[in-house]
Amino acid sequence: MAGVDIWYGLDSVPADIAPCVVTIGVFDGVHRGHQHLIAQAAAEAHARGQKVVMVTFDPHPVSVFLPSRAPKALSTLERRLELAHAHGVDAALVVDFTRELAGLSPEDYVTLLVRDTLHGSAVFVGENFTFGAGAQGTAATLRELGKKYGFDAHTLPLLADQGVEICSSFIRSQLDVGNIEGANWALGRPMSYTGPIVRGAGRGGKELGYPTANQYPSDSMALPADGVYAGWLTIVDFEGALEGNMEPGIAYAAAISLGTNPTFGDTERSIESFVLDRDSNLYGHTATVEFVAHLRNMVKFTSVDELLENMARDVAKARKVLSADSRTRVPGTFFLQD
Repeated sequence: MAGVDIWYGLDSVPADIAPCVVTIGVFDGVHRGHQHLIAQAAAEAHARGQKVVMVTFDPHPVSVFLPSRAPKALSTLERRLELAHAHGVDAALVVDFTRELAGLSPEDYVTLLVRDTLHGSAVFVGENFTFGAGAQGTAATLRELGKKYGFDAHTLPLLADQGVEICSSFIRSQLDVGNIEGANWALGRPMSYTGPIVRGAGRGGKELGYPTANQYPSDSMALPADGVYAGWLTIVDFEGALEGNMEPGIAYAAAISLGTNPTFGDTERSIESFVLDRDSNLYGHTATVEFVAHLRNMVKFTSVDELLENMARDVAKARKVLSADSRTRVPGTFFLQD
């Protein structure tokens, strides 16, 4: 990833690393609360003439201690690092939580990670941050250790807006009920999924007249509830020819079906995107799908004709929603006006 150093494990951090400002957390989704935390760390680093190093964990700590309660991921590790860099992180240390730090006392945790490995001059965490064996270390512990070992410890309250604490749990709760608008508000951007486009059942183009780009997400990824959404599809790989009238790197308006296609009795959950006004062979390419608005819940229709009537309405609704959304997006968005 251009512009950012990524270290996997404490042993990979350069021994001569200069003093830096450290921010620690899972940062799943890099939502608005995370962005605020990173911004505060970046402002402090700028004032000190230092860099910002983000410490993040993979796998998620909960998946190590309580696998049955492990949360679904709002973003992949790669996407997490991309977003963090975009918001001001200069370098990232990815810690394998199953092998490093988990069993250390809070004091040993801080001396190893902050003092000896990263040479931290200041540390920024959220007020709910815990660390060390048994999560014994708290924000107050960190402040005490900062005084002892010579670094400034900053514990920030969770970002709140309109009476809502912006956190990953809130975003997942909104996704679970299909409130994509609420999730996007907390994220500060559209919820997205990136994955390869593969062949599906073949009904979309041949039988229904709505060819779709099909993706099959992992069960470990957090996604909106089953339903139909308006959104954008962008081809993000630039390898190989792209047949048709689409180009990589441009967001195209799409009506997106997310679910198991109950009308046809399918059982595997898929993302099926019908790109408006475009016709390209996308098989074998990787695409990012962004979810902008919920159009309707997933329904089992009694006939193909009923399904087609609703699909036509879905496309019309998506066109209206995305026509407005396209005016707020950065250049590189394609939308064919009526």
